Amino acid sequence: RERENGCDYCVCLCAHLQKIDPQLEVFFQSLRTKVKIGVVGGSDYSKIAEQLGDDVIHKFDYVFAENGTVQYKDGKLLSKQAIQNQLGEELLQDLINFCLRYMGLIKLPKKRGTFIEFRNGMINISPIGRSCTLEERIEFAEIDKKEKIREKFVAALQEEFAGKGLRFTRGGLISFDVFPEGWDKRLCLDVLEGEGLEAIYFFGNETSLGGNDYEIFEDPRTIGFTVYSPEDTARLCREMFCSAPPNEA
Repeated sequence: RERENGCDYCVCLCAHLQKIDPQLEVFFQSLRTKVKIGVVGGSDYSKIAEQLGDDVIHKFDYVFAENGTVQYKDGKLLSKQAIQNQLGEELLQDLINFCLRYMGLIKLPKKRGTFIEFRNGMINISPIGRSCTLEERIEFAEIDKKEKIREKFVAALQEEFAGKGLRFTRGGLISFDVFPEGWDKRLCLDVLEGEGLEAIYFFGNETSLGGNDYEIFEDPRTIGFTVYSPEDTARLCREMFCSAPPNEA
């Protein structure tokens, strides 16, 4: 398939909070000559740019930040949505107040800052606080595996806000996201569907139920792959798009 009529896909490119490996960056830029490429993430644009480079919107044909509530195509902003407009101030404050009370009762070896991060398309909740170091992040993740801190927190929120049109998904090592029903990563598909693409390939690492890649991974409009590292993503891309003769990737 020629690039103009090729495949769009969003890739798992970096380890948590780490910058993209230069060799992988070179590979994905060469891949861009064969197919259109895009990235969709739960983080805000500044965090995506921190990991993938300040010129990220010029390195990818599509960049979808905050689950696709902030959308870029060919280096230009397409649209931006605001969660407060969707939920309303009363529900938003009820949610934030509940989270603050709940986290005040959690005892951890360490707590840092930024427990609630307000984004355009979601609220990110971190029991340890997003300003923790990488070592503290890993420590919390190990505790979370045993004590299921985030899982119990989400269960409490689901009970408290049942019927309020909210979704809760885990992402990364230390936090989970809260957003309006339907504001998951499938939002990017609304743009891609209108691009005349032959197929949309998606690569993600949180593809099981409750993960922030689950909905787009399971969507019939995508061909989904579960990956476990950026290198795993690159390997699959090489196998699928780089082994065929030119214009047949």
